[in-house]
Amino acid sequence: MAKLPPRSVPSDLEVASAHVKSPKMKKIMDLALATGFLEDEIEPYGKYKAKIDYEAVLKRVGEKPNGRLIDVTAITPTPLGEGKTVTSIGLNEALNFVGKSKGKKSFLNLREPSMGPVFGIKGGAAGGGYSQIVPMDELNLHFTGDIHAVSIAHNLCAAYLDNRIRLGELDIDIHNIPWRRVLDVNDRALRNIVIGLGTKDDGIPRETGFDIAVASEVMAILALATDLKDLRKRIGKIIVAYNKKGEPVTAEDIGVAGAMTVLMKDALKPTLIQSLEGNPCFIHAGPFANIAHGNSSIIADKVAVKMADYVVTESGFAADLGMEKFMDIKCRYSGIVPSCVVLTCTVRALTMHGFPNEKLIGLNAQALVKLIKDEGNQTVLQKGCANLAKQIQNAKYFGVPVVVTVNRFKDDTDAQIDLVQKMAKEAGAYACYPIEVWMHGGAGAVEAAEAVMAAADSFDTKNFKFLYPLEASIKEKIETIATKIYGADGVDYLPAAEKKIKAFTEQGLDKLPVCMAKTHLSLSHDPTWKGVPKNYRLPIRDIRPSVGAGFLYPLCGEMRTMPGLGKTPAGYSVDLDENGEIKGLF
Repeated sequence: MAKLPPRSVPSDLEVASAHVKSPKMKKIMDLALATGFLEDEIEPYGKYKAKIDYEAVLKRVGEKPNGRLIDVTAITPTPLGEGKTVTSIGLNEALNFVGKSKGKKSFLNLREPSMGPVFGIKGGAAGGGYSQIVPMDELNLHFTGDIHAVSIAHNLCAAYLDNRIRLGELDIDIHNIPWRRVLDVNDRALRNIVIGLGTKDDGIPRETGFDIAVASEVMAILALATDLKDLRKRIGKIIVAYNKKGEPVTAEDIGVAGAMTVLMKDALKPTLIQSLEGNPCFIHAGPFANIAHGNSSIIADKVAVKMADYVVTESGFAADLGMEKFMDIKCRYSGIVPSCVVLTCTVRALTMHGFPNEKLIGLNAQALVKLIKDEGNQTVLQKGCANLAKQIQNAKYFGVPVVVTVNRFKDDTDAQIDLVQKMAKEAGAYACYPIEVWMHGGAGAVEAAEAVMAAADSFDTKNFKFLYPLEASIKEKIETIATKIYGADGVDYLPAAEKKIKAFTEQGLDKLPVCMAKTHLSLSHDPTWKGVPKNYRLPIRDIRPSVGAGFLYPLCGEMRTMPGLGKTPAGYSVDLDENGEIKGLF
């Protein structure tokens, strides 16, 4: 693709704010009606966002054939960023532009951002530049309250559990309680705490802690539930504690599952907003991708594929995490499979993957940019493309065509782009195109969109295949993922993991899919190992049940479920200006 003329790009918030104040911004009722929803199916939340009555929509259009589902994923993440959300938004804009002359429409499904990262290290999470979802300030701040509903439902369960303990009921072992509390803030001081201090009326003292709200099993359930009845059933299955015989105690057992479901009822409805180019987008659910499955909701997919010819969705982190879980977990429960995978990358991130691991340790994004500028070359880039090739292979394990997109920066040379395209095609990609959606929106991804459309249209979904059958043993599932997706030589199980595998098999939980809890910064379990790690065995230190969500999650190292704040949190820049307008939000 020929480079488009350079374009000045203000901050993300400036772009978004200017658009919201312009005539191009559509009122939510107008957008929803133009998308094909009926007035009775739309529940406005202010001017620019609305909940959609998915039950009414599916009852009306459920017999329509499904549109083509497209999953956007990436190479192994780096501190330099790969632009997965920017790619997802820009690609959807381009698909609508290309499809207009063919009478075809595209829909976008994304996760809701947590306020923890928004005020922590990441900043806003609505895309960037001219490839954004708006209103970005509302999306990043409270939105329609779904994450708050998750938090309240989760914490209500915790309160009921502690009340049962106080009353001496259900013979609960206070030393074996996995259910902690949650809030949507990065707060390392709450990772490990003691509760119940004070008088006898203040409860039984015990150790516990806080997780960030999006790490809650309730959030994973929100994303995987297929309807309200399924939500109620899944919430009831949540294991919140164990009794002194080692038997599980569920949310149903402590009598709180019904109340939790009531609190989650409205959150189960997907929220409709729009892109800068006026195209529809569902924002719904936001589970972690390194502990949970890291994808937007099944309900959003079920509705969107009935309303459009193409649906672009995004899996968290890289193809070895969010994409694999999308395929092996979400697709199993939804019954909807993708027709194309879009794997995004950048030249500088691939170059970083080409350096020896020891050269990268301790370098922040600024230092990495300097290293790439000073020592990066075609040879280093070619070595780094091994990570791209491995992630292409990972996608192709599921039988789905892969289109690679290269988020192009102004300093990327034609020779670098040509090399990435060559390496991608040699690795089996259907096509590979540079894109410039951050600077140009949908106009910056026209050729990529045409390739995605062609790949998706030509794919027979009958050729889709899962990585493993549910009938396989827990160890067989883990070892298949470890050796095929991560490239490990084998798996080593610590005693705690062996004990859990035996117990879960006896409890009949061995037929659940597995959701690997692993660092997102490497194909392996060690975040310092970049590129494509070789000659290692994957250690599994423990396995935990997420029975309500419908998976077991093996732990491949220490996993933080409550992030902390860094030296300079993003929230330092967030404030109101003299006109009462938000500033500093990315």
